[in-house]
Amino acid sequence: MLGPSDPVVPFSLTRLDGREWVLRDAIFEGSVLLVLFEADCPTCRLAMPYLKRLSESLGPDSRRVVGVSQDSAMETQALVDRYEVSFPVLLDGELAVSVSLDPPSVPAWFLIGADGRVRRSSVGFDKAELNALAEAMLTEAGLPARLIAEPNDGAPDIKPGCSSRHIEPRVDGATARGPAPIDLMPETGARASRVEVPGGVDPYEYCMSAGFSPFLPVVPPTVELVDAYLAEVPLPPERVLGLVPPCYGEATVEKVAANAVMAGCRPEYMEVLVPVVRAVCDERFNLHGVQATTHSATPLTIVSGPAADRLGFVSGAGVFGNTARANSTVGRALQLVMTNVGGARPGEIDMATLASPGRFSYCIAENHRESPWGPLHADRGYDVDDSAVTLFAGAGLSVVSEHTARTAAGVLRTIAATLATVWSWRSCGRAEAVVVICPEHAATIAADGFSKEAARDFLFENTGVPLRAFAHEGTEGTQLADSYEEILIDGEPHYRKFTTPSQILLVVAGGTAGKFSGVIGGWLSGPRGSQILSYPVRW
Repeated sequence: MLGPSDPVVPFSLTRLDGREWVLRDAIFEGSVLLVLFEADCPTCRLAMPYLKRLSESLGPDSRRVVGVSQDSAMETQALVDRYEVSFPVLLDGELAVSVSLDPPSVPAWFLIGADGRVRRSSVGFDKAELNALAEAMLTEAGLPARLIAEPNDGAPDIKPGCSSRHIEPRVDGATARGPAPIDLMPETGARASRVEVPGGVDPYEYCMSAGFSPFLPVVPPTVELVDAYLAEVPLPPERVLGLVPPCYGEATVEKVAANAVMAGCRPEYMEVLVPVVRAVCDERFNLHGVQATTHSATPLTIVSGPAADRLGFVSGAGVFGNTARANSTVGRALQLVMTNVGGARPGEIDMATLASPGRFSYCIAENHRESPWGPLHADRGYDVDDSAVTLFAGAGLSVVSEHTARTAAGVLRTIAATLATVWSWRSCGRAEAVVVICPEHAATIAADGFSKEAARDFLFENTGVPLRAFAHEGTEGTQLADSYEEILIDGEPHYRKFTTPSQILLVVAGGTAGKFSGVIGGWLSGPRGSQILSYPVRW
């Protein structure tokens, strides 16, 4: 593959509109970004909206972004129409240009300078590289630099592509490409369908019998109600916020609004629900695994920042209960989106052995007023004055009672004993956990000079499973004991429960009366499991 400073062999190709495109003429006035793609490559399709954004940012110089298709005119035209592409698209059907540039995979990016040499090149989808390309091109054009790829838009930061056509094995007599191409991050989707309920039919019973929510009545999502919710969102109704696993239905703004209506949300709650849906569709959260596992995990939403108070989310007494419309309905709306758009229905794709009440609604807010520490979203990299939603694939809440301890260590050791049991007692290193610290416990811990980070580190160092528990061979976790880290806790040998302190997330919530904290164990952690995600509350 050609790299920086390599000369590009001069070439000309036919544009999709039939005109000739000549490299020498195109670079006469400045750099040109060539992007080689395949029409049926999911990662190429993921990149297409970002290419559009870069092209549009260049204004009069938008022609400097050039697509090079390795497919037929018909297949390329279908892609161009799908994404409403306006920048030039060339046809490299004979793959001569692909051979000369020689990328191992597509999308392949080549920024070519006016001297005909490669300035930078890369393959696959990479937000950091996209933003670097944008900065270079916008600066050269005398325009202010801007982010083309936002960090929290539901798309992965990095994703590999497909093999370049010029190195694919040839199959004699092949006449079909296979199944229809997949859009990993489509910009727009089909509008929601309209259903006319026959006269005399109870609309509430109709919604249940139609499967919108077969287990709990919902508010019928009339066109008028959905339109009122759409008025709160500065995005077009057909804009796709993400693809909802496991069936990867398109969560358009309109469909999310319809489910928000059914859940009983107020229109203004869309400000929080939109980033919640974006986060749950982020590949790092792995909703596919969460929806299909036999474990009881389901997304727990934690709202933090000024938006929580402004929209009426409850963070104090009864925070996990039926105490606020915002908590209950936003959590419920997410569950409806997961079922109605994502397609995971209990007993079908959703095969949870026990499930949990969180499958109805699982949404809380952080109690900023009673917390002695900074807000959760600041721990997650946002400014203190921001608002954010944090999603965690959690099981049920285990309540921790500690009404006697008067020291931070005393409170935290009691919590650590419950932490040791998450996922399975003898299983170490596989799961994450959220520790919900009530205000009274938080005050005791802080009074001993513990920061939130210090409290988390204490839990990490003092949470383990005693080696004597592993005498029971044949029980879950014992088969992996050789891989566990042995530590001493109170002078007794233990295996460390967590591999890093980051697997423990601390949040202050609950009422000021009662010394009850809580532990929520997670599903599998890490890249193969579900990662904790935070998304900003902003459009």
